[in-house]
Amino acid sequence: MSDSVPRQLRLLHVHAHPDDESSKGAATTAKYVAEGVEVMVATCTGGERGSVLNPQLAGRPEIEDNVAEIRRAEMARAREILGIEQVWLGFVDSGFPEGDLLPPLPEGCFGLQDPTVAAGRLVKVIRDFRPHVVTTYDEHGGYPHPDHVMCNRITVEAFSAAADGDLWPEHGTPWQAAKLYYHTGFHRRRDEMLEEAMHAAGLHYEAPHRSQDPFADGRVTTFIHCAEYFEVRNDALRAHATQVDPDGPWFAVPLAIQQAGWPTEDFQLVVSKVPTMIPEDDLFSGLRPDALVPEFMI
Repeated sequence: MSDSVPRQLRLLHVHAHPDDESSKGAATTAKYVAEGVEVMVATCTGGERGSVLNPQLAGRPEIEDNVAEIRRAEMARAREILGIEQVWLGFVDSGFPEGDLLPPLPEGCFGLQDPTVAAGRLVKVIRDFRPHVVTTYDEHGGYPHPDHVMCNRITVEAFSAAADGDLWPEHGTPWQAAKLYYHTGFHRRRDEMLEEAMHAAGLHYEAPHRSQDPFADGRVTTFIHCAEYFEVRNDALRAHATQVDPDGPWFAVPLAIQQAGWPTEDFQLVVSKVPTMIPEDDLFSGLRPDALVPEFMI
């Protein structure tokens, strides 16, 4: 893969909340930014209903009472660390319903939107930014948070709608992104390899994100080698101080063991408008300067 990008390639990540861009694919993001790719994150909600998950900050009224404002500031720090552009889609966080029976979602929240309508905001982003590649979560949201599931739904809808001149004409010139990916960063094969590497180093470890989907391994098509950017990812994660415990499971595996045990971040190719070969090691496979790319994707 070339270290330079003669044609300006563009990558759009669509995420549910501030911090998701740092916990899912952030080393891949940092790698492509370093190569000269223009990367944008579209954040669907402000994370207004998120709990303070860092025990060092939990219970402090000045934080608990200002979560929305603080999370925007955390996002600004993470954005700077990753070197990305970022846009807020402006939907309201649904919260994560828990209990038996599950409580209803709050009125007007993101998880209750009609995806064909809500996708309009993302259509405008796609047409303005004109990404070649778009990423989001799988149809289960990666995990069953209603905002993550809705994030998938509006992204799939907008990926197609942005290319259709009959839809959302008020949002600009149609644009067909070339490829759509789902994040598959947490899967059983990766977890097992990291556990094995930890045990080989004499350290106890049980992966906290073991996939609940026994078929998740079979979904992975694309392995991005980005171990040298794992520390950038960790710095971006720490920027979301209300959401990430610096002494917690995100950092339980030493950096060197992560880099040796599983040096990639992984994705599932869902749609490709250009020829490619599986497995891939590049989200832009089929889109590099030596590839035959339709002019409307350039």
